[in-house]
Amino acid sequence: MIELRNIDVEFGQKDHKFKAVDDVSLTIEKGEVFGIVGPSGAGKSTLVRVINLLQRPTKGQVLIEGEDITKLNRKELRKVRLNIGMIFQHFNLISGSTIAENVAFSLYANNYPKDKIKERVRELLELVHLPEKADAYPANLSGGQKQRVAIARALANNPEILLCDEATSALDLENTEEIVALLKEINEKTNITIVFITHEMEVAKKLFDRIAFMEQGKLKEVTDIYSAFTEPKSEIAKSLVERVLNVNVPEGLTVKEDEELLRLSYTGDDSYDPVISMASKNYDITMDIINGKVDDIHNKPFGMLVVILRGKAEERARALSYIEKNVYKLEKLGGNENE
Repeated sequence: MIELRNIDVEFGQKDHKFKAVDDVSLTIEKGEVFGIVGPSGAGKSTLVRVINLLQRPTKGQVLIEGEDITKLNRKELRKVRLNIGMIFQHFNLISGSTIAENVAFSLYANNYPKDKIKERVRELLELVHLPEKADAYPANLSGGQKQRVAIARALANNPEILLCDEATSALDLENTEEIVALLKEINEKTNITIVFITHEMEVAKKLFDRIAFMEQGKLKEVTDIYSAFTEPKSEIAKSLVERVLNVNVPEGLTVKEDEELLRLSYTGDDSYDPVISMASKNYDITMDIINGKVDDIHNKPFGMLVVILRGKAEERARALSYIEKNVYKLEKLGGNENE
């Protein structure tokens, strides 16, 4: 388990100090995939470097399995860091070394038994699905393959924690999906705790168990990933979620006197219920779908529709009552409120 208590990180001198992380406290459970998201400059990359003290906090405590590592001496801290792997946006592979040699580098650096290094490298390359690339060089690999090598290297000493700082930001969509799937697989196989920094909500949706939203150095919201999409609380969470759901009202759309503009949200199995068709069948109204999407978030469906409801006021009211009882959330975006 990782626990951060009242973490501050300040940069600068005297009258020109800048607080990159501002009084952040959070707990990351053993074995979970925990994400930290936010716009550029939010402080998320600084915060993840605090976990292994690559960046020492100006104030606060970092506890790993209950031990405050900010109090350790250099030798003790080195031992803790062996238990924490890290990968970055840029893969930092040694261009003149083979893939096997790149993975073996961290084993040699940490005095792994020399007679067992070859076998361990083979195991690691199989774990990241690259056994056939052992003798290749980084220049011959795709971006996704390079990141898989970086993951293998980070896992060489069997760490219990893996820190990922924008690990998919330099990749295209296909390679990003490969890395996300691989990290999920590794987490399921090994129960390693993964802390993943990103600004990409598509990655968050597919990978995270829980998520923290940061803005201007402050922690704004911590929640499970499904609730982050279905019921975001903070303004930054709402903004980031809306961008990826992308279920908006088209510009220039006007609502007439006998119409109402609605946004309907569905969760779980209700996402596939025929609420609109049943409302149209049972009441003297018509409904047109303007925009909509059904998404899968952590293996649970979540749907959202923007619709126009047409009909006389009395029938609209009856239909609205029925719809509201049969969807997760109903929002009125426009229409005649005074009928």
